[in-house]
Amino acid sequence: MVAINVLLLFPLAAALAIFLVKNDAARSMLVRIGAVITALLTLVVVGIFFKDGVRLSSSIEGIDFIIVAVEVIIAAYIITLGIRSKKYVISIFSFLQTAAMLVFEFGFKEGITVETAIVFDKLTAIMILVIGLVGSLICIYAVGYMKDYHNHHKEYKERKSFFFSILFLFLSAMFGIVLSNNLMWMYFCWEITTLCSFLLIGYTQTEEAKNNALKALVINLGGGVAFAAAIIFIGMNYHTLELSVLIQMKPDAVLMIPVFLLSIAALTKSAQLPFSSWLLGAMVAPTPTSALLHSATMVKAGVYMIIRLAPLLGPTSVGRIVTLGGGVTFLVCSLMAISQSDAKKILAYSTLANLGLIVICASAGTQESLWAAILLIIFHAVSKSLLFISVGSAEHQIGNRNVENMDLLMGVSRKLAFYMMIGIAGMFLAPFGMLVSKWVAMKALIDSKNVIIVIILAYGSAATLFYWAKWMGKLVSKVNMGHKNHHELSLDEELPITILAFLVVISCFTFPLVSRFALEPYLTEVYKQTALIPIETSDIKLMLCMLSMLILLPISFIPVYKNDKRRKVPIYMAGENTGDNQTFYGAMGVKQKVEMRNWYMEEFFGADKLTFLSNVLCTAILVMGIILLIGGLA
Repeated sequence: MVAINVLLLFPLAAALAIFLVKNDAARSMLVRIGAVITALLTLVVVGIFFKDGVRLSSSIEGIDFIIVAVEVIIAAYIITLGIRSKKYVISIFSFLQTAAMLVFEFGFKEGITVETAIVFDKLTAIMILVIGLVGSLICIYAVGYMKDYHNHHKEYKERKSFFFSILFLFLSAMFGIVLSNNLMWMYFCWEITTLCSFLLIGYTQTEEAKNNALKALVINLGGGVAFAAAIIFIGMNYHTLELSVLIQMKPDAVLMIPVFLLSIAALTKSAQLPFSSWLLGAMVAPTPTSALLHSATMVKAGVYMIIRLAPLLGPTSVGRIVTLGGGVTFLVCSLMAISQSDAKKILAYSTLANLGLIVICASAGTQESLWAAILLIIFHAVSKSLLFISVGSAEHQIGNRNVENMDLLMGVSRKLAFYMMIGIAGMFLAPFGMLVSKWVAMKALIDSKNVIIVIILAYGSAATLFYWAKWMGKLVSKVNMGHKNHHELSLDEELPITILAFLVVISCFTFPLVSRFALEPYLTEVYKQTALIPIETSDIKLMLCMLSMLILLPISFIPVYKNDKRRKVPIYMAGENTGDNQTFYGAMGVKQKVEMRNWYMEEFFGADKLTFLSNVLCTAILVMGIILLIGGLA
């Protein structure tokens, strides 16, 4: 229990210390030390409890009253904020959920005991590793990035102490979510992440940042209302507040009501349609915020909840509704990503799509699909966080983040371009992990005879291939190799990027071990039967062989001696190459600069064309879910 308490409280203590330190050098060192210790604590806790797991009761007297007091303080702040900003729905949502939870706490909770407040199992171990390692690397990266950020954006007030402290508070809250079996504790940490995301998105304090932060607050508070309602319903009807007890119940019509409410909370947190606008708005924040929200923390809380609820979903009406909503999100957001040229927007739509895929797999409720969902979380976290922070550094290197200008990057920083290509490969290229997971997801959905979702998965995956290939094509085109930039990556930026690139590759080699020692035991425990292995041993060997060849093949292109001419063949162009691989002789012998542009098909897949219709469709799906629930009770 001590180790887990330290893991929960250390980031909180680090956040307080960082907030109080105003000296830039001392603060930066404190962030680095705090991130390293958080990562080490993560490894220690997982090392101690991974084999046998642990189930703990609350050992801190009065913890529930402390949590209630903090909730009231937060609610008072949010209600006041909503009134001042004239966003009264914020105040209403915050008042409703806090008032309801207070009435339940002091009026109806008596007699409900929580025997197991904290559960550490194989899924918890995976989530803690993702949060602790990826989150700590993003915190270290933020030290170097924020220095350059304020050098480039002197118009923004520097509030780095505040920014770094919120990052660590975020990590503490995420640890709390994945460790909590007590739904009251999980709800408290859930709301902390909502507040942190609001503060991080509004960091620059521009009008756009403030509006987007308020939008995120409204949507996530709406999910919080659903979460609070679910807790009260479960407590009053089933006299328990333990998530582990809930998921072992028989999924009858009455139980599906709180399951649906928890699913709504999860869908808002994971930014599924029609709740996705808050995550897209988060792009105005500095890159570490985007990386943290999109990869390791905020959005993973939502899909984590769906994975925990998986035994109650599957073929039930709520399961089908959640699966269909995730399917629409996956397909539509994959198509909308095709129309984007801003790298961060591509990553944002890709995140929404991949979260939709995880929701599909988790809510399908079979062992195979859940296997795919958990692996998708791992692969998505490392690859997407690498891409987000690479794009942030590339923006400082080349002055913008437009994919059409990414052909400059190879001439500016070969190393950064190479790391970015690893991240992209990890997202769509065979035999990297995301494609392995999609393969398993396809097999699982075919086995479950869900034809519509299989078709959605096929078309969405095709769109995914399209936008990633366009981006990688610009990186390797070498059209503007002559462009130079004297800006160098700081060690705080380069080290996390390098480690994450290494993790992308290592995760692909080690997924059979993750499956054997983590996923199969977890699935066996959840479904009370021997876990099905969705990939044959021969297939795994073939994938590892392909991955090794993919790594070794480029070595053959490295010059083995100084005057090797193999890489000096002039590039083929639309006319005769002038010799510099940058220009060619066009009509009438006029020298023209070569340009390579992608096709974005905005007239077909533009966000302005698809967003409204897809939101209406997903809203209709949720309304259908409510009707089915009412019909089941009738």
